[in-house]
Amino acid sequence: MINPRFLRAICLVLLFNGCAEKFKIIDKPLLFDAERKQLTLQYLSDRYGLEQNDPTINPKMIVLHWTVIPTFEESFATFNPSSLPSRPDIKSASALNVSSQFMVDRDGTIYRLLPETTMARHVIGLNHCAIGIENVGGTDDLPLTEAQLQSNISLVNYLSDKYHIDYLIGHYEYTLFEGHELWMEKDDGYRTKKTDPGKGFMEKVRAATKAREFKPLPDL
Repeated sequence: MINPRFLRAICLVLLFNGCAEKFKIIDKPLLFDAERKQLTLQYLSDRYGLEQNDPTINPKMIVLHWTVIPTFEESFATFNPSSLPSRPDIKSASALNVSSQFMVDRDGTIYRLLPETTMARHVIGLNHCAIGIENVGGTDDLPLTEAQLQSNISLVNYLSDKYHIDYLIGHYEYTLFEGHELWMEKDDGYRTKKTDPGKGFMEKVRAATKAREFKPLPDL
């Protein structure tokens, strides 16, 4: 009898070989200098009480976002500095700049900005276990595209094959995890209200990745 796990692995190899032309990740690293490393380690310590020598995470969750910024170039330039240039709403919590492990351009091109297991600041309370996928755009005048949708689906499948991912969430759903075992933010007053990447977008990604059997979101 063929081992089901072996059969699934063979199917995945065939799947990714068959769609290699469509699914491609381009590495475009953000600046990760000594300052960013120190700020990331400090964030892990101050916000979560985690004392680490390296700013690594154990991915348990994928969080989908939008940048609101209209172009990839502008979005990348916003994330690239090590320290936060503005954002008074979150700067008091840490000088570490916001970022994510991935960014998807409007034509569906996927860029890897950080190693998948390096912490990025993209979701309050959950950065220690979350891989972020940013999507360029997201305003009423610049809604997320079909190409971005398909790339997000491909990325979710890729990441959930590679890591033990329990949850897939939209940024707007992060506060559902307050009180959950994964939630580690120590400041009860440090929250921001989010709407990204939109409920419709999340519904489509969830429907397309239903076979992954992610855990249901916690109830408030």
